Amino acid sequence: MFEAAVRDGVLRLRRPETRWLSTGWNGGRLRADAAYNVSVPEGFDRTDLGAYRDERLARAGFKSEEDPPTLFTGVSMVHAYGARLGSVVAYATVGLSNPAMLPMDPTGVTGATDDAGDSEPGAAASTGEPPRRPGTVNLVVGTTRRLADGAAANLVAVAAEAKAATLLATAGVPGTTSDAVVVGDDPTGEPAAFSGSATPVGAAARVCVRDAVRASLRSRYPDGDLPGPAADAEHGVVADERAEVFEL
Repeated sequence: MFEAAVRDGVLRLRRPETRWLSTGWNGGRLRADAAYNVSVPEGFDRTDLGAYRDERLARAGFKSEEDPPTLFTGVSMVHAYGARLGSVVAYATVGLSNPAMLPMDPTGVTGATDDAGDSEPGAAASTGEPPRRPGTVNLVVGTTRRLADGAAANLVAVAAEAKAATLLATAGVPGTTSDAVVVGDDPTGEPAAFSGSATPVGAAARVCVRDAVRASLRSRYPDGDLPGPAADAEHGVVADERAEVFEL
């Protein structure tokens, strides 16, 4: 299985010659011995993320000659939790200071039959790109199965769905403005052509993500004082416009 270690604010999930698929900074498909989740300080404003990553890995004593998948978060790694089931392991860090809400009864109106000038744009539309805030839900998921390319991409979706379902049930938000997922698989493992929720890999990933997210959430907010909608989180965004809907 994958070997996890935390040093100096850096989580490393390691397994030699792993294939990774990342939605984070400098993401995509690549092969590396490890993936990383790096905690950044408050007020972090570095833009040279590659150099910063290398500095942090060196400081933590994690040597890498590759360009490994790396996620960044303002959440301390003391709140990193993992869960394992079958061939899957998942690690999560959860911070919710910038929730991204998607109401089912939005207040804004747009579309062919509406006057867009009368709409009240949501926070995301009115402010442009959301500011970088420490609230991030990062997931690093690994499986010892060999995933087909489509199965690897789908496992990202499965993990994100499990994250959203868990957060909606526990915190009333589906995620934040800066969530990211990294999925890793073993190129020498038993092949898995699919990773949907009914497959062994997908089912295990859903359970692992749920339990890791809940554990990190409890650690980060031990008193249950969540900065979600009930607390009127200051840095969140709300997609409260309406799209034009039409029949094909």
